[in-house]
Amino acid sequence: MPCEGCMERDNVSAGATMEFLLLGFSELLRLRVLLFLIFLIVHLVTLAGNMMIFMAVVMEPSRPPMLFFLCQLSAIELCYTLVIVPKALLGLAAVDGSTISFLGCAAQMHLFVALGGAECFLLAAMSYDRYVAICQPLRYAAVMSDGLCLRLALMCGLGAFAVALGLTAAVFRLPFCQSHRINHFFCDVPAVLHLACTQSYAPELPLLAACVLLLLLPFLLILASYVCIAEALLRITSSVGRGKAFSTCISHLVITLLHYGCATFIYIRPKSSYSPARDKVVSLVYTNITPLMYPLIYSLRNKEIRGILRKMLRRKKIAQVN
Repeated sequence: MPCEGCMERDNVSAGATMEFLLLGFSELLRLRVLLFLIFLIVHLVTLAGNMMIFMAVVMEPSRPPMLFFLCQLSAIELCYTLVIVPKALLGLAAVDGSTISFLGCAAQMHLFVALGGAECFLLAAMSYDRYVAICQPLRYAAVMSDGLCLRLALMCGLGAFAVALGLTAAVFRLPFCQSHRINHFFCDVPAVLHLACTQSYAPELPLLAACVLLLLLPFLLILASYVCIAEALLRITSSVGRGKAFSTCISHLVITLLHYGCATFIYIRPKSSYSPARDKVVSLVYTNITPLMYPLIYSLRNKEIRGILRKMLRRKKIAQVN
């Protein structure tokens, strides 16, 4: 049965005037200034790091497939943080939280899910690149052509966009209760679903379907790629050669574990286990800390990125001298 105080109006007709209140971290009033400064610094460093990698790869005339995918990953992380963090900073600046319109909340959810899903698909494409490089090195240049990389990138973006659109439409077709207070710092799917005036598990089915398409399917592809990679590494007799081959996968493995660990914890669980405080902490990790770590991990582990960054610094010094 629907909960008490459900809206009698349809969400579509009420969308022009309905607003949600993002509570954010309103319970931590004394730490508001400190949190604002920390979030702002982390956000600026994240933007600078991902922008640096994006520009470095774009300016490089010869880009191997892994650098092409890394450039797309940096672009996704740039958009990812811009969708979430500025609104969260506004929420910290306001004492009682910040408001967001019905359409604004739907747009934020759609972009957030689409970008996160595109990252899942992209990580699967990157694992396939590593599989071809290690298991079929002689055919690598022929298989991972520019055309295939471009098609994979487009499929990642369009596929995630379509799934996110379906999920967002399903969520915002639900009737919402009179209380429009979202106990979160952005319009996350579980937080908005918690406001739905329904006692059944039907509203969770679109989220479950999206998790299968955006999380489970790419994860199985990544797992299959690394099973083949592990078998290929076991056939390498030289420990030095095995170490070099494995080192090319470490950065991708670390990022995959970070991304899937947080996403699985938040989205693959029943509605009854929803915990606003716990969700906000985990969301802080994958919307602020994880995007900050990506450029650090790749700039430290990837020799090609380090070489490109050194060339950029040399060109800058030469320009300053001239």
